[in-house]
Amino acid sequence: PDVPKVLPEHLQSTRTRVFVGKDAPDHTASVTYSGAYRSVHEDNSLNFDDFKRNFKVDVKKLNDEVLEFDMSGIDASIANTFRRILIAEVPTMAIEHVFIANNTSIIQDEVLSHRLGLIPIKADPELFTERNAEEQPSQKDTIVFELDVKCYRENDRIVNETVLSSQLKWLPKGSAFSPDESDTKFTAFTGSQLDVTNQVPITPVNEDIIIAKLRPGQCIHLEAHCVKGIGATHAKWSPVATAFYRLLPEVLLTKPVKGSEAESLKKLCPKDVFDIEDGNLIAARPRDCSMCRECLNAPDHEGTVDIRRIKDHFLFSIESTGQIPPHKLFTKAVRILKEKCSKTKQYIG
Repeated sequence: PDVPKVLPEHLQSTRTRVFVGKDAPDHTASVTYSGAYRSVHEDNSLNFDDFKRNFKVDVKKLNDEVLEFDMSGIDASIANTFRRILIAEVPTMAIEHVFIANNTSIIQDEVLSHRLGLIPIKADPELFTERNAEEQPSQKDTIVFELDVKCYRENDRIVNETVLSSQLKWLPKGSAFSPDESDTKFTAFTGSQLDVTNQVPITPVNEDIIIAKLRPGQCIHLEAHCVKGIGATHAKWSPVATAFYRLLPEVLLTKPVKGSEAESLKKLCPKDVFDIEDGNLIAARPRDCSMCRECLNAPDHEGTVDIRRIKDHFLFSIESTGQIPPHKLFTKAVRILKEKCSKTKQYIG
């Protein structure tokens, strides 16, 4: 019998596309079973050579805060793995312990501590180790900040009415507080932390984060100790404000659209996906399609537009909190996934 060189068009479409209907998408699942197309003599097994040939990463935007790139040729499970690792498994430094000597503000100690914990700290986590709870904190696993602010009147002006993150003072030689009246401190630094950070000072990422509001006579005096952790433990250790992806849209016209119908359909799209060239409507910017379905639900244009999504093409966006540059975040996520695969290989080997 004749063996087709490629899948029939209808099977290839359901294999590679998500069909967007008026009410819900269709054919959303990936076809992973190796024998799914055995009846047409198509081997659907995962082939590493095909993966290397088809996998591509195309960077669209990169700055200190945001990385946007296209990642194609992979399954949604792998793309989602990168997303989850970025959110929950890339380590950072964050305030974990707060020792309060005095707090006469209206903010309770617990709320104040929680607010401090959510301030992103600009420190390279690779320079530090995870703290052992049974050992005294050292310059290799703990970063110490001091906050000592008092609000008072000076002539007609109120000084320190707003307490900002810029007033957190880094203590490279460790804690100045003692848990008792002895000379013992909360930390046991044997030297300056500047030697650990290669003389680079440690500061909050943003200096204008409001910590508290004070009135004259009120004050806050505390120490905040940062340790290494991951977002799976608490969101304050997550290095990203957001990490998400969406499938690349594909907008097709089922028939030529001209004249008033083309004008009407162009105006109907809130994302300005369509253009008119030589009197004909074209999908000029399908990437901008938000799947609002306005063109699908319009009674006058029923059946004119076919919207799909490409199953193995992801528009990825990473927004860093500022602790780690976004391009380094993705590199770290790849490294973590590689380590997980190596451990799994050892266990099953």
